[in-house]
Amino acid sequence: MPLALLALAVGAFGIGTTEFVIMGLLPEIAADYGVTIPTAGLLVTGYALGVVIGAPLLTVLGTKVSRKRMLMLLMGLFVFGNLLSALAPDFGMMLTGRVVASLAHGSFFGIGSVVAAELVAPEKKAGAIATMFTGLTVANIVGVPLGTFIGQAVGWRTTFAVVAALGVIGLLGISKLVPAVPRPAGARLRGELKAFRNPQVLLAMAMTVLGFGGVFAAITYIAPMMTHAAGYSDGAVTWLLVLFGIGMFLGNLLGGRFADRALMPLLYVTLGGLAVVLALFTVTAHHKILAAITILLVGALGFATVPPLQKRVLDQAHGAPTLASAVNIGAFNLGNALAAWLGGMVIAAGFGYTSPNWVGAVLAAAALLLAFWSAALERRASAKDSPGLTDDAGAVGALTVTAPAAPSPVHH
Repeated sequence: MPLALLALAVGAFGIGTTEFVIMGLLPEIAADYGVTIPTAGLLVTGYALGVVIGAPLLTVLGTKVSRKRMLMLLMGLFVFGNLLSALAPDFGMMLTGRVVASLAHGSFFGIGSVVAAELVAPEKKAGAIATMFTGLTVANIVGVPLGTFIGQAVGWRTTFAVVAALGVIGLLGISKLVPAVPRPAGARLRGELKAFRNPQVLLAMAMTVLGFGGVFAAITYIAPMMTHAAGYSDGAVTWLLVLFGIGMFLGNLLGGRFADRALMPLLYVTLGGLAVVLALFTVTAHHKILAAITILLVGALGFATVPPLQKRVLDQAHGAPTLASAVNIGAFNLGNALAAWLGGMVIAAGFGYTSPNWVGAVLAAAALLLAFWSAALERRASAKDSPGLTDDAGAVGALTVTAPAAPSPVHH
């Protein structure tokens, strides 16, 4: 793997830390500003919506400059947003800082995914994308627990100041290690928008919204859930987030390894398993050991969907992948925002701190249904374009996802 992937992973580490560290600090921030836990959850929703807005907007603006320069500008915006959060005098300004930082998120991972995929051979694309996302998963093993500990021990403002410093390190790494590749010749917004005419691109993004949204329904409220339902202390939340991060790391490795071999079957297994585990979490959340195991599984199954979903969008948007890739990152966060909002609603309605797990289970199950639908459409298209080879084409379309079927306009 090229050394430039390390620089992308460093940037992903900083972004991953600020995205997920808020989960462990919601009680402290809520108490400091005098707001309820569901209201503090808007810091998660606001960040996620900022990603949804910023991903297409900044990616379109980025077509005017080289990808390396755009990645550097995005990290600068990220640093500014986290400094604003660290200094925020009231909840409104804190929310503003979160949104500013989030604007860089989608474009960074979207453009970064394209850069990572172009640095390696075609059969290693998913592995390269997973390598970049390793920074995000490692952030949940090291950055998020450390940030939670700092926030609980010294103050949450210090945490966001440290995250801003991580952003500076990521910016320097990109400037030194990522090659100065010029922007693609002939890159036009109209060409990028054509990718969204492909129903498979839209279905993959819908799977992204619902699948990873299921993870966030539970994890957004992990701190109050574990302290009230499982009986953990506030300090134990740090170690539970470490478990979640380890699960994400393992899931990312799994997704990167098998997405280049059997993409759709991998999605069937991970989305189905995620729906079951989240449903069980409503019961296991009341038992310390079972809750810890479940958190690990949620992280593993949830993040195992990231490399295959991102690769599927890149493949289906062949020839104009940059905007589609960034919008799919926004789709992850649209799911996060939807899930955090729905989770807050069921808590506010009096259903208890474990009720968001049911929300997550329903979202993951819906994503699984979309995966089956997508595969069925793909088999139908393959059979239509390859008469006499219906059975073989269907099998290839469903299982051999890394090699394009030559007679078909669908790339899996």
